[in-house]
Amino acid sequence: MRIKRTTPRSGIVRRSGLLATAAGLAAATALVSTNAHADGARSVEPYSAAQLSSVDSAVRSADVAGTAWSVDRKTNSVTVAVDETVTAADIAKIKSAAGANAGAIRIEHMKGKLRKLLSGGDAIYAPSWRCSLGFNVRKGNTYYLLTAGHCTEGKPPYYANSSKTTSIGPTTGTSFPGNDYGIVQYTNTSLAHPSAVGSQAITKAADPTVGQNVTRRGSTTGTHSGRVTALNQTVNYGSGDIVSGLIKTTVCAEPGDSGGSLYSGSTAYGLTSGGSGNCTSGGTTFFQPVVEAMNAYGVSLF
Repeated sequence: MRIKRTTPRSGIVRRSGLLATAAGLAAATALVSTNAHADGARSVEPYSAAQLSSVDSAVRSADVAGTAWSVDRKTNSVTVAVDETVTAADIAKIKSAAGANAGAIRIEHMKGKLRKLLSGGDAIYAPSWRCSLGFNVRKGNTYYLLTAGHCTEGKPPYYANSSKTTSIGPTTGTSFPGNDYGIVQYTNTSLAHPSAVGSQAITKAADPTVGQNVTRRGSTTGTHSGRVTALNQTVNYGSGDIVSGLIKTTVCAEPGDSGGSLYSGSTAYGLTSGGSGNCTSGGTTFFQPVVEAMNAYGVSLF
């Protein structure tokens, strides 16, 4: 499955190579290792931190779209999740790039194709695509909304309705690839901008922990829950769109959910970036940490 971001196709002009619909990343179904024992257990090689860092860089340099990876100190490996578009030749390319340290690579297979996913969670409209609002924030007496960076590329104006007659305001900051966050200023004073996701008040922001239960809200699929499975993930969406530092979860997402809120109770955690799978059969979705975005723009919740 290919890693992509999400924006909906119906009634909206899709930006080729930039805004794709997240079909949701399915949970890993198999683990493959070149150094597995007969009983299926993986032998742990004594790779140093420097060697694992070198493998991490090698996976990036192999530039295989449809992959997501991170260094796993606990298992002394670099876990590389691959979607269904990644071939055996692609995996061989990744291992070849790692050279003598290829044994540190642990391959994890995902169902579907990895893509980018375009209230918290309410629909917001650029001239040619739809995304989801992440969180409302402020800087002094000026109010903004945070969303995904691939939704704000080119700094388009944003609207609150599909006919684009109700202006929200201009995009004032964007960071993608590398990161996946952007910020839109509210210049329409008639629009409410509560610090909430739906009816859930949001009072603080934090970084999540592995194993934590979380909820996502987006304009296509509404509210879905799951858990955090890994942090500091690097995802290759293809066409040079590589994002690092993402949160990996079992929460599903679909087209148009990009930018939507990841939270638990009153705490904000992330902005929907992309994934694979869907909300019928399940999926895996990646999120940009919201604390990083807030720090970048010097904004706070209210």
